[in-house]
Amino acid sequence: MTVSVREPATTPVPRPPGAPLRPRHSPLGWLVPRPIRRRIDRFDDSVDAAVDIMRGNPHTDRLFYVASELGDFSLIWLVLGTAQGLRSEQAMRRALRLAAALGVESALVNVLVKTVVRRRRPVAEFARPLPLRVPRTTSFPSGHASAAFTAAALLSDGEPPAVRRFYYLLAGVVATSRVYVKIHHASDVVGGAAIGAALGALARRGFPLSRR
Repeated sequence: MTVSVREPATTPVPRPPGAPLRPRHSPLGWLVPRPIRRRIDRFDDSVDAAVDIMRGNPHTDRLFYVASELGDFSLIWLVLGTAQGLRSEQAMRRALRLAAALGVESALVNVLVKTVVRRRRPVAEFARPLPLRVPRTTSFPSGHASAAFTAAALLSDGEPPAVRRFYYLLAGVVATSRVYVKIHHASDVVGGAAIGAALGALARRGFPLSRR
């Protein structure tokens, strides 16, 4: 479980002119060649600049802050899995598979990978318009993104195309919200989504649904 605190909507103290930026890479950053680190930084900065255009719009603020909150502790995915599980005995087994996979995902991402990588989170130099739960764990990968794409892979298993698209769209919104609220770098979200998609595929292959 991710330890976090709830941050009220506040105006942050501006960074003094000329003050050095907080380094974003982990103590293990030296393992990644400098040109690759620079490409990652440019990618993160370009995505943040694109997202910043939307920040401050009351509609997108509400959408992404609510999506970020619903993603805490995989709440939205467990609720959807439970609702799906009420349809039949087989569907309940699907819900249990989802809950187990999310437990594995949380342990892998929050306990193992984040502890090893220890990447620093971005600093929001703008006023957050709504209260937000701020985790105390490190940044890479995004647990919201990994949980979202693990859940999308399992919830969509055996569903019609329109339903599958809905689950993946919802996963994309939850994952993107972490960049919007500036809790994660964009590359954290990409890494988390990739881990989640892989875990979802492994769970589907290892514990396939009965097609009876």
